[in-house]
Amino acid sequence: MMPRQDTGAPENPKYARLVELLAEVRNLQGARYVLFWDQQVMMPPGGATARSNQMALLSRLRHERFTSPEVGGLLEELRDYEASLPYDSDEASNIRVARREYKKLTRIPPDLIVRLSRAGTQGYGVWMAAREANDFKVFRPALEEIVAVSREICEAAGYQDHPMDVLLDQFEPDMKIADVEPLFAELRASLVPLAKAIAAKAGAVDNSVLHQAFDRDQQLALGREAVKTVGYDLETRGRMDLSVHPYTIDIDMNDARITTRVRENYLGQSLFACLHEAGHGLYAQGVPDKFSQSVLGEGASGGLHESQSRLWENVVGRSREFWQFFFPRLVTHFPAQFAGATPESVYRAVNKVMPSLIRVEADEVTYNLHIMIRFELEKAVFDREVEVKDLAEAWHAKFKDYLGITPADDVTGILQDIHWSSGFGAMFTSYTIGNLASIQLYDEALKAFPDLPARFARGDFDTLRDWMKGNLHVHAAKFAPQELLRRVAGRPLVAGPYLAYIKRKFTDIYGL
Repeated sequence: MMPRQDTGAPENPKYARLVELLAEVRNLQGARYVLFWDQQVMMPPGGATARSNQMALLSRLRHERFTSPEVGGLLEELRDYEASLPYDSDEASNIRVARREYKKLTRIPPDLIVRLSRAGTQGYGVWMAAREANDFKVFRPALEEIVAVSREICEAAGYQDHPMDVLLDQFEPDMKIADVEPLFAELRASLVPLAKAIAAKAGAVDNSVLHQAFDRDQQLALGREAVKTVGYDLETRGRMDLSVHPYTIDIDMNDARITTRVRENYLGQSLFACLHEAGHGLYAQGVPDKFSQSVLGEGASGGLHESQSRLWENVVGRSREFWQFFFPRLVTHFPAQFAGATPESVYRAVNKVMPSLIRVEADEVTYNLHIMIRFELEKAVFDREVEVKDLAEAWHAKFKDYLGITPADDVTGILQDIHWSSGFGAMFTSYTIGNLASIQLYDEALKAFPDLPARFARGDFDTLRDWMKGNLHVHAAKFAPQELLRRVAGRPLVAGPYLAYIKRKFTDIYGL
């Protein structure tokens, strides 16, 4: 049972029963996450059909348990109790968030939940096979089913403006497509010309030092050292494994697992995947234990989760001060490869701006263009402007238009991300939301500790981690993302601080 916050109110037996029921919902979700992790990391390919049935069953049970008449009745009966409590108390927040999620789920028939779960689980295996064959046509039927179920879910849930509002709300509560489109437009207007200006000085930064032969096991050892350096608990509350696509599974705040992948001729892929996923892991491990059995026991949204992964990957991990501290550790693992390098040369190398095909390897200037491409394609499918069968061709056209490059094959193109194998629509938007929010939050931390960069240079990452834990993680999922940003950073999501950070950093690196 979730411990009570001391509000001075007497114990309410109906609230206690609600907590008990929601704990079962949370535990069913955790069990499904364990199966998903196993599917990503350890499961033999032959287990796909059985795993699909197992995960579909857990999805159905969770949906039925959450949307039971008893839960609905308790939520109604507890309205007066909720009103008697402080808005931000644990109890009031638990009731409020549970009611919000209950309202969403009761609009969706259980059979659609099961169909999406089964389509997603089977879709993962088909996506893997399509990658192996380097052929989008192998994945297309599975994706068509996922898109069809996603459309049905949007229609069942109901919407006022755009069907993707339903899907975005699953990742970013209370946000709509109309909220993010102006942000994308503002980013596009600044980032496209900035990328072109940098391209004119492409030779100013040399990143060849990252493109050498790097032993797989040494890369993993370096990644483990990096994640422990920034404070991710790898020993007692986490673990790091290999998967086709880097991922974080926060089964619980005391069981937050990360994965990475290794390319033996490029150091950046694994190292920055490790830091990125460690950021997710730090958020999960930073949520207070009292929320373990609660609907509040996760991050506030996908975007705020991404704010933490992008913070540690980029704002910290690609900072000059990080490399002043971490460079000797890099040399310890790869003495021959970095014999002629310096902290400054590595800092510049990891920040080279170059249009690339792979989203997770994109630099900070062009990364959001990758997200815009995916968002615009998803929206075009929902608007019936593009059919699933034509997505690969549309993908190529978008890359040519936005980044001036075209994928040579499907693995470096439309099959590179795992996300569409489990769902379609709006989930990529959280990455750009996370980029913007990471700077708003970091700027607030700088106000409290103006010497944060100097602290990084001497290996003090605890100050920033503890600030995030005490100001963001502590709230868990009590508040919707825009409300939480207002509380922590003083205003809702905006693009200005992020654009200022990007322009300042890369004007310095490229001498613009």
